[in-house]
Amino acid sequence: MTTVTIERRGTSLGRTVGRLLPIGPAVVLMAVFLAGPIGYALYGSLTNAALTGYRAVNPDFVGLDNYTELLGSGDFWKSAWLTLLFVIASAVVGQNVLGMVMALLLRTGPKVVGSVVSALVVAAWVLPEIVAAFALYAFFSTDGTLNEILGRVGLGSTTWLLTFPMMAVILANVWRGTAFSMMVYNAALSEVPPEVQEAAQIDGAGGLKRFFFITLPMVRRSISTNMMLTTLQTLGVFTLIWVMTGGGPGTDSSTLPVLAFQQAFKFAQIGYGTAIATVTLLIGAIFAVVYIRVLKPEVD
Repeated sequence: MTTVTIERRGTSLGRTVGRLLPIGPAVVLMAVFLAGPIGYALYGSLTNAALTGYRAVNPDFVGLDNYTELLGSGDFWKSAWLTLLFVIASAVVGQNVLGMVMALLLRTGPKVVGSVVSALVVAAWVLPEIVAAFALYAFFSTDGTLNEILGRVGLGSTTWLLTFPMMAVILANVWRGTAFSMMVYNAALSEVPPEVQEAAQIDGAGGLKRFFFITLPMVRRSISTNMMLTTLQTLGVFTLIWVMTGGGPGTDSSTLPVLAFQQAFKFAQIGYGTAIATVTLLIGAIFAVVYIRVLKPEVD
């Protein structure tokens, strides 16, 4: 009996190893290129490393001093609030809602209108981020396209990037990233069985009722996944904001990635800047856990 048990355990272990073996290279690559840099960054945030000078070569271990200073900084809390506003307004609400509307337009609206709109939206997405950032800077600048349009219809011009910097970068990120949500939701809507919609319509359900009580529950997995992806992508947006406003005026559009860059490379405090980046990574992990645990539907 003991020999049989040992043989069974050996067979089970062999099967487990056989199943894990194909993903071995992927695990090694993730450890080297993902876990390794994250671990090194975490260590760097516990030092007083600088960009230049003696501390650039021989940084000291300072423990949690950077985090203590961070939590007592008004600039950090302001950046944290701006980051939350930026993520919720441009990703959770903007890109997801507009992406769903665009997907519905593609499926139910006139083909010509849907094709033109989708082409314009996808064009914004495929542009390199630096190119899109400069295009949006030109659009919102004082003598840019937006003020030119407003002037032609008799409305006064506004210094958008100085007066409403967060609104400008939020709208820019919505324009930049909506195409991804549109394509995800378009693919999800194509999987909704038409006979279910037809049966609901026969029962007297209107368009809104069919959408909220039939369509949305059937594409909830796609919504959960897309919200997580757009949130994490938006949390790390740097180039768009840096090109358009530089985090200004002052710190009025300085999100956490921008603040980390400024502290590390403008003020040469590498350890302090890395601590900000580490906190940003932690916030992203919290968002991911929330989406996975709360928004992910139960297994049918």
